[in-house]
Parts: sequence; structure tokens; C-alpha cells
Amino acid sequence: MRKLYYMGLESYEARYTLQLTEWNRRVFDARGLDVVYVPGETLDNSQQIVVGQVLDAHGRSYFGMSQMMNLVRMMQQGDVTSEDVIYFEDMFQPGIESLPYIMDQVPPELRPRIYVRCLAQAIDPDDFVHVWGMQKWMSTYERMVNQFVTGVLATNEEMVAHMRIAGWTAPIYNISGLAFGKAEVLERIGGSANIRPFEDRPSRVGFAARFDQEKQPGFFMDLIDMFYDQYPVVVEFCIYSGGALRSNNPEYVTRAREMEADGKLKIYDNISKNEYYYHLNNTRVLFNCALQDWVSNTVSEADTLGCNVLYPAYRSFPETFSNDPNRLYVPWSIDDAYHKMQNLLREPHHNMGLISDWNNGTVDRVIDIIEGAGEQWNRAGSRYRDHVAESKYHVVKVQS
Repeated sequence: MRKLYYMGLESYEARYTLQLTEWNRRVFDARGLDVVYVPGETLDNSQQIVVGQVLDAHGRSYFGMSQMMNLVRMMQQGDVTSEDVIYFEDMFQPGIESLPYIMDQVPPELRPRIYVRCLAQAIDPDDFVHVWGMQKWMSTYERMVNQFVTGVLATNEEMVAHMRIAGWTAPIYNISGLAFGKAEVLERIGGSANIRPFEDRPSRVGFAARFDQEKQPGFFMDLIDMFYDQYPVVVEFCIYSGGALRSNNPEYVTRAREMEADGKLKIYDNISKNEYYYHLNNTRVLFNCALQDWVSNTVSEADTLGCNVLYPAYRSFPETFSNDPNRLYVPWSIDDAYHKMQNLLREPHHNMGLISDWNNGTVDRVIDIIEGAGEQWNRAGSRYRDHVAESKYHVVKVQS
């Protein structure tokens, strides 16, 4: 690979995209890559999601198309060659159809290899595209992209399966994680020496997923009610939100505000990323109950900052947790979540830190694949499900 043309995402204060380019940049530099960070323009400087759930509908479209304009200019000037790679952080890139239109008409020496990272989209029955009725045109878009890319990067084995049963034809690779920069996160609290000892933290449980229906915030609030009805020790439950608390089902927000008024829940919304990390550093357990969450950056952040994590044994999470039974609960058993939560409130888990260590290597796995040294992650052929039960990293087993 001569050059890597990196098509990053626009920065949002409330989302992981605030740090995504920096997490990648550090690994690219350490690997000695020649990288062109293709710029895009933003509609404004608010770094806020106004329309939509995951990224701003207008902002994502404007940034993506302006980014494509800059890339096309580089291609027109002959800067991009067949020795180069274009890497898209998001498979959904407005204007991407210009690439096959150009490459089918230029000499072979001007056709770069193209890799796209899939975040979810129409292959996921719980993705927001189904909530808003986008699935028909999105699935058509996905089939188009499959026709010209060199490879699609999935974040886990279950996503690979969803792609395969959807009939995707491009080579599929499992990068087994999300891009993450553990050192950068620790820098935001002043270093690992500032991780608060577990025993000094309040008995606090946090919830950091979006408050939309695919994240099942109602399940979390049911668990809170169960603790208040049955658990003899007072536990503080908190919601952490980078923007104003909102949902594609307003009933969830109404219920959360009522619970806050009753003293059962504390809502921290409109917090910055550094404030969020401060709260994680004072939390004992981060809880997740999402139907739609492919790996999730929240698990790596909490695991980095000395916080236990409790997630459902669902879709990507057994792989993410390396099949660790103590921090995975039966979906959707509120009883199992309740009992495992009690254990994780008492002491730090003996495998704390391993999840974030594994995800810290995700960008390296991406580079290996792009450079042709990651074929062990290629999920071609009919035996792609053989990898599902494999632990991707070793965890410590405690003998009872």
C-alpha cells in the first residue's frame, strides 16, 4: 500500500466520532503509514445531532458529500492510484456511487482498492433504518456497494452472519471490535493513576446507551424498580447522555423524568466527553440492555476506567466479552441481570481491562487486513460460522 486515504466521520460531542479520527491516527502513525485524511465540510460548528438518532441527517449528508468532492478531485488529479487504499469509516457514504462510475472509466493503474466498515444498516432488524422505514432503499444501496468494494469490515461474527444471509457478495472480514484508543481515554482523566479505586466509588450503576427503543431503556428502568423493591442496600442509578435526553419513543423520557422526580434515578444529560469519563470513574457498574449494539464503545470506555460492565449475552457481546459468564446475563432475564448486578456492585471483576485491551487492537487488525496480512479474518466460504464460539482473547478463569 502506497497511501491510505482515510474517509473519517464528522465530529459530534455526544458521540464516539469526537475521538474516532484521533484513535485511528495514533495507530496509523505508529505503523508508519502515509495517510491522507480526506476533509469534509460541516454545516455548522455545533457538533450536535439535531435531526436523526445516530448522526445528524443533514450534517452527515453534507459532510459526506463534501468529503467525496475532495476525494474525486484527488482522483481527477491522478493522486490516487491502484497502489492506494480508500478506507471508509462508514459504509453509508453519500456520494459513494461516484467511485464505480469513475473507476469503470479510468485505466487500471488509477483504480484504488476500497474498504468500508459496516456499522449496522438494513442487515440489522433493530437498526434505526427500520424504525424510519428506510430499509428498502438502504438494502438496495448496500447491494450497490457490494459490487465494487474490495472488502467489507464487520465488527463481529454475528454481523458477518447477517451480511451473508442478506446475500452480500463482497469479501467480508471480521475485525472483531470497534476502533478504540485506550491511551487517549486515560489521558482525559489525567492518566491511569487517577482511576478511582473500586472500593472508594459509590454504589452506582450507569446507563450510557441512546434512549431509543432499540436500546430498551424500559428494561433498565424495570431493573431499577426491582432493586428498589427487593435490594436491601440503596443503589444509585444514573443515565449519562452527551446531548439532551430524547428518544424515538417519548414515553421512555417521560418515565425517566418521573423516576428522577421520585428519587430513583439521576439524569446527567448534555455532558461533555470528559464529564462522562468523570462519571464513569465514579461508577461501579455500567449496564447495557440493547437489542441493537454491535460491540459498543461504551463497554471499552467503562472497562478502561475501572468500571464493571454488565451486558446481555446477545449478538456481538459473547465475542466482545470472550464468553465471560459473570458479566453477561441471559437476554432478557431481569432476574439474571438483577443477581449478576449485585455481584458486580461488590468488587471489581478479575478480567477488568481485557475488553478494552482487545478493542485497543482493532485498528491494527484493520490495517493488517488492508495490507494483506489479515486473511485469518476473512469469512469466505461455507464454514464461516466455525469461528463463532472461538474466544478471540484469553480471560482468567477462577476456579470455584
